[in-house]
Amino acid sequence: MSKPIDVSRSRSAPLFYGWYILSACFVILFFNSGARIAFSVLFNPMVTELEWNRGTISSAFFLHMTVFALSLIVVGRFYDRHGPKWVIIIATLFLTAGYTLTAWIDQLWQFYLAYGVLAAIGIGGTSVPLVASLMSKWFHKWRGFAISLTLCGNALGQFILVPLLTQFLHYYDWRTAYLAIGGVVLMINLTLAITIIRSDPEAMGLTPFGYDEEETSPEGSSSQTTRDYTLAEALRTRSLWLFLIAMFVCGGGDFLISTHLIPWVTDYGVSMETAGHMLAWYGLLSRAC
Repeated sequence: MSKPIDVSRSRSAPLFYGWYILSACFVILFFNSGARIAFSVLFNPMVTELEWNRGTISSAFFLHMTVFALSLIVVGRFYDRHGPKWVIIIATLFLTAGYTLTAWIDQLWQFYLAYGVLAAIGIGGTSVPLVASLMSKWFHKWRGFAISLTLCGNALGQFILVPLLTQFLHYYDWRTAYLAIGGVVLMINLTLAITIIRSDPEAMGLTPFGYDEEETSPEGSSSQTTRDYTLAEALRTRSLWLFLIAMFVCGGGDFLISTHLIPWVTDYGVSMETAGHMLAWYGLLSRAC
């Protein structure tokens, strides 16, 4: 039985399709990061107009992050069964619906529903875990590099979009900002999911990048086949729980700072533009979650 052609090793073949997947995921994370961090930029304008205190506004973000974390479990199962394209499409619809409805809120329960639940589900389906899993299917050689390169979109999204959003607020209000973010994310994510995203190279008659070089032993025999852990098996491993603890500490510290940085420094007389640049640099140098 003939083996699929590995275009990643052919000089005359077109660019390996996995690099297109990587580029699409980079762009998705770029705007996903910008959408998520927009909460901090829009924090003060919301407090001013809605006349809610900071604790009330923050409680919606707490709900958002809780639902986001729980949604990843469902997203993972859906990804295994239906592939990344439908996960991204459905999640994007949730995200756009959440941000659009947030633009029209005037009561707290509406904020909880729109931003705390709907937008959180949308963020969960277009975030780092899904992208990292997809990259691992397309790249065998340079897998770590491919995943890291894709995740740069997460940092650059915050670095570039936060200053743009602060400038946007000079001309429009926070409600228009949420509408604009939802519309941009809808257009970009659906376009990339439909036209570029594919679940795995085998579906296109390809092999993962560098598969033969890494999988074949010096004697010419294939190395031992591995399989994924089931959820029940993973829950019994020490590594998973250590990773969960590390990510809890990482996420708690990261989002505590990124959510309240702009409101805090502007209290001390720092301008909105300067505060936005501070948050942008923080995202570029620290964003990995």
